[in-house]
Amino acid sequence: MRVVVQNDKSRASRRVSRVSRAALRGRAATATAVLAVAALAAGCAQGDDQGVRGAPGGQAPPARAVDGAAKAREARAALVAAAKRWDLRRVPLTAPAPPAKKPEIKAREGFEVDGQESDDLPPVFTTVPTKEKIVFLTIDDGAEKDPAFLRMMSELKIPYTVFLTDEEIKDDYGYFKKMQARGVTLNNHTLSHPYLPALSYEEQKHEICGMQDVMEKRYGKRPVLFRPPFGNYDRDTLRAAKSCGIEYAPIWSEEVFVDHWEYREWDQDLHPGDIVLTHFRGTDDWDGTMTDMARRFLDRITAEGYAVARLEDYL
Repeated sequence: MRVVVQNDKSRASRRVSRVSRAALRGRAATATAVLAVAALAAGCAQGDDQGVRGAPGGQAPPARAVDGAAKAREARAALVAAAKRWDLRRVPLTAPAPPAKKPEIKAREGFEVDGQESDDLPPVFTTVPTKEKIVFLTIDDGAEKDPAFLRMMSELKIPYTVFLTDEEIKDDYGYFKKMQARGVTLNNHTLSHPYLPALSYEEQKHEICGMQDVMEKRYGKRPVLFRPPFGNYDRDTLRAAKSCGIEYAPIWSEEVFVDHWEYREWDQDLHPGDIVLTHFRGTDDWDGTMTDMARRFLDRITAEGYAVARLEDYL
């Protein structure tokens, strides 16, 4: 097994032909009809001034279509305003809808352990198979609990996935409850963040299953995603994780800090489906805040044409 290290509005003018009074008197019925049509047209014109214009052909657009378009414009305006408020260079791109058929997730080559397939162990992977220009943002541990970060990501509609360590979140479980209420999936990152390969099978199981218990008690759900601390694991890690109800063990391709990026691949670049790691950190550890980190991350991926997708939608 490979050792894994963290790191127109125009209108045509109309001319009315001059008609002799005799001709008009001879065509009273026609005039009456013309007046009726004119009155109807005037009524339509008045309606145009008061609301949505009629669709081509004289048919009004369906109410639902009008409502949907209005909501879309409102949502876009809100997103533009949020990007400006949070000082982003560009408005973040929106990820495409997830595929109806989920991609097959396998252990990355070289990241397997003995019995990986025969024992159906949770796969360790760094990228999700896709051709879409999307990446997945994941955040580890839970040490920093910045309320501004919650507001920023919610206002910008950015999905992300977190992996929590009880030792780091137990002083404020409520912060992550608020995060969960915003649709963020909370996952397992062990009780105390140890180097798992140095522990026995039973000790590893305690760290992983123990955190499952915490997650169920505090957040009402036992996760199916687990990330080993430091990205380090062995066969016992994956066996223990499976016994605790874990189905996937995603790690990462890139790690973003407040002032730089680090890469796993030789080309030092982003790729469709990459999983990006960062941590809950603040000014005690970084030269900046969680919102500074998120701004750096979003500016970079948006400039390169990438959007952030929700990892769980692809698993």
